Amino acid sequence: MNKNQNQNPYLERLYNGLLKENPVLVLMLGMCPALAVSTSASNGLGMGLSTTAVLVLSNLVISLLRKAIPDEVRLPAFIVVVATLVTIVELVTQAYIPALYAALGIYIPLIVVNCIILGRAEAYASKNGPGTSIFDGLGMGLGFTVALTLAGLIRELIGAGTVFGNQVLPASVEPIGIFVKAPGAFMVFALIIIVQNALGIKTRQRELVEEGCTGQCATCKISCATGEAVQKARDEKKRLEEEAKAAAIAAAKAAKEARDREKAAAAAAANAEGKEVQK
Repeated sequence: MNKNQNQNPYLERLYNGLLKENPVLVLMLGMCPALAVSTSASNGLGMGLSTTAVLVLSNLVISLLRKAIPDEVRLPAFIVVVATLVTIVELVTQAYIPALYAALGIYIPLIVVNCIILGRAEAYASKNGPGTSIFDGLGMGLGFTVALTLAGLIRELIGAGTVFGNQVLPASVEPIGIFVKAPGAFMVFALIIIVQNALGIKTRQRELVEEGCTGQCATCKISCATGEAVQKARDEKKRLEEEAKAAAIAAAKAAKEARDREKAAAAAAANAEGKEVQK
């Protein structure tokens, strides 16, 4: 959405994370915890908020240190920062929300290697200021939270008949247990993505398809993981189109000049021939 470029950059970062570049529903990142943890709305919400806290803080710290971290060791440095923040989040969750800590289990420490966090650190926070980096992390985190909570809500309702642990479906309605198991996670996320596409929500993948993406990722020169690469490809395409248009105009002008010269030469030859006949 080109008009986003003229909007407030902070709101644009939030919009990208929530809709256009939603890490789960569009970029398909962090699918392991998304599939495993979203068995209930409360688990999805807890995992999403924990990841959001780490995303915001890691983006802030990495953005502040971006000029001090040598390029050769940036990834190990990012992991150290993220691991420190995840440890803090894990200890806080264990101390104050033990039920959530028990439900999420190993997936809290695995936030360290969540590709969403490292991806945003590498693609955005390490190249931009702390202000927009915070909102980039917040947008991505909220997008992750919304996706997990929505999937957890659907799976819990259909698979257990409850919403946030409260019984909703009457006792006469038997829940479909497969929805709180692994196959149910795939079906629910697929359903959400189908609805998203049916509603025509503008995403980067949709833009790539409209621009001629064939799905041959192995040979594609455009990286779907970074908006910068997509924008550069768009700019390059626009530049080539403008050059082709300018070349066509120049060729048409040259052809017209050539025709005018031929007409002038033909007229001069006819005039000279007429004078010869008169003599």
